[in-house]
Amino acid sequence: MSSVPLIAFFSMPGPTEMIIIGIIAVLLFGRRLPEVGRSVGQGIKQFKSGLSGIETDMEQAARQPSRSSVSDDDDREEATAPKFEPPAQ
Repeated sequence: MSSVPLIAFFSMPGPTEMIIIGIIAVLLFGRRLPEVGRSVGQGIKQFKSGLSGIETDMEQAARQPSRSSVSDDDDREEATAPKFEPPAQ
């Protein structure tokens, strides 16, 4: 068996395939084809606007300074190690 993935055999449809797809669409949808095209276009537009909204949010988050988990004005005492005392002889 070959190691070439199945997706390698698929490519963008050419002009002949596009005509066949168009004919099938007209047969399936008939008079409603403009409505279907319009709704598909609106769906694509909403998807793109959603993506641009996400990109805007990501850019705004990247511009904001990072917040550290401990603030500078924290009143907690700093942890210290116990003092070493040599054993008495």
